Amino acid sequence: MTDVDLEFSRVRAVLDRPTLRLMSRPTSAAVIAVFRTVFDRDVQYVPADRMHLQVEEHVARLQATGARVPASDQAEGDVDARPNGRALCRDWVAAQWLVRSNSPDGDEQYSLTSHALEALSLVDALSADRALISESRLAMIVDAVHRWAARAEPDPEVQVRRLDAQIAELQAERDRLVRGEVVEAVDDARMRDGYTNISDLIRQLPSDFKRVEEAVATMHRSIVEDFRQEVRPIGEILDDYLARTDDLMQATPEGRAFEGAFELLRDDALLVRLRDDIAVILAHPFAESLAAGERRAFRNTVSILRQGIEDVLAQRRQLTATLRDQIVAHDVVRDRELEAVLRSVNRGLAAWIDSGTARDRVPLGLLPATAEVGTLRERLHDPDNDTVPPPIEEPDDDVFEELDVESLRRHGGPLLAELRAALGSASDSASAFHALPPEQRRPVELFGLAHLLTGNDDFETAAHVVPHRTVRPDGETVTFHMPVAALTPARPDDQHDDDNGLEAR
Repeated sequence: MTDVDLEFSRVRAVLDRPTLRLMSRPTSAAVIAVFRTVFDRDVQYVPADRMHLQVEEHVARLQATGARVPASDQAEGDVDARPNGRALCRDWVAAQWLVRSNSPDGDEQYSLTSHALEALSLVDALSADRALISESRLAMIVDAVHRWAARAEPDPEVQVRRLDAQIAELQAERDRLVRGEVVEAVDDARMRDGYTNISDLIRQLPSDFKRVEEAVATMHRSIVEDFRQEVRPIGEILDDYLARTDDLMQATPEGRAFEGAFELLRDDALLVRLRDDIAVILAHPFAESLAAGERRAFRNTVSILRQGIEDVLAQRRQLTATLRDQIVAHDVVRDRELEAVLRSVNRGLAAWIDSGTARDRVPLGLLPATAEVGTLRERLHDPDNDTVPPPIEEPDDDVFEELDVESLRRHGGPLLAELRAALGSASDSASAFHALPPEQRRPVELFGLAHLLTGNDDFETAAHVVPHRTVRPDGETVTFHMPVAALTPARPDDQHDDDNGLEAR
C-alpha cells in the first residue's frame, strides 16, 4: 500500500469513530444540545423515564423553532409527529453515545459514553473565545518538560545542581518578600488566560475516566461470556480471570494511565492543596467576570476527580462480584444434565423430520401440567379478634397549658418588621442585630436577617464571619457566627412580597 492509502485507511477509521459520527450528522447540533442540557457537570446519571420525557420535550421545542432534529422510528416520514424519547434514546445507545445501566436501587438509568463526553469537550473547547497559543499554555509545556527531564536525568550530580538552582531561586524570592518588597500581582488578562487553559484540561477529565470505565466493562463482558458459552474449560477461565485481575489496569493504555493518576490522587494532602489553590484562584479579582456556572464548575474540580475514580473502582468491584457469583452458581452436574436433555431433544427432532411431512403436527406441552394441590387454610383463628375493645377514655382537658398570642409569637418565625427597622438605623448588620432587645434576638431571627440581606454583595461574598449573640425564649444565650454586611443610612426596602405573610405567622 502507498502512503496515501495508509493515510486514507487511518483517517477513515478515525472518522468512523462514534465521537466524529456524533459531530458530523445533520442533526448533530440538536443531539449535542440535548446532551448538554440533560447532562451538566453535576449530573452523570439520569433515570430512564425522566430521560425519555426530557428528550421528548427538548427535541419537540427545537423542532418547533425550525431546527433539524433526529427522527425516531415512530416519527419516520412524518415531520409533524411528536418525537419519541424512548426510541431516540434506543438509537443513541446503538450509536454508542448513551449507556443504559441499572442503578444501585435496580432502576434503569442513562449516562453518556466516553465518545459523547469527548464530543462535548471538543465543542466547549471550540466555542471558547481564546487564542490557542498563550503564555500559560507555553509555560505549562515548558514546566512539564523541565520537570520530567529532571526525573529522567540519570546523573546524580546534574540533579543536585538542578535542585540547588531551584532552592537558590526560591530562597531569593523568600528573602525579597521578607524585606517587605511589593508582591508582583498578576493582572486579570493573564489570570483569565491561565484559568482558561486549566479549564480546558478539566473538561477532558470526565471522558478520560469514562473511557477507563468502559475498558473495564469490556473486559467484564468478555470473561462473563466465556463462562456462559463454556468455550474453554472452567479452570482455564478461572486462571485467566485471576491473571487478568492481577494486572487489570495494565491491560489497556487507559488502565495504565488511570493507575498513574490513581497513585497521585489517593494522596489526600495533595487534594486538599488542590482545593486551596482553586479557592485562591477564584479569590482573584478576575474571577468576578466569571459566570456563576463557571465558578461552580471550577470549584468542583476535586469532586470530579473523586467521582471519576469512584466510578472506575465501582466498575471493578462489579466485575469481581459478578465473576464471584458466576463461579459460586456454576453447577457442572446440572449443566451436563441440561446438555444431555437438549441432545436427546435434537435427536428426536431429527428422527421426526426424517419420517414426517411439512403438514404434520405434534402436540407439544410447553409447560408442565398443573399440580393437583388442595386449598389450604390461609388464616387461622385469632382469639384477639373476639375480644371487646377497651373503653374510650375521656381526655383530660387540664393537660394542655393556656396558650396566648405572645407565647406563640415567642416560639414562632422571625420578626421581619422589627429586623427591617433595626437595619435601617445601623451601620452594619451585626450592630443592628445586637441593638435589638433580648426578646427580639432569638436564634430564628438570624434566618430573617439572612433573608433581608440576600442580594447584598458584602453579605454574600464575605470572607469572614462575626459572632452573633442570641437569646432563646427560655433565656439561654447562644452564639452563632455568620457574615456581616455594611449598611447605608437610606437602605432600600426589601422587595419580597411574602414578608407580611411570614411576619403574621
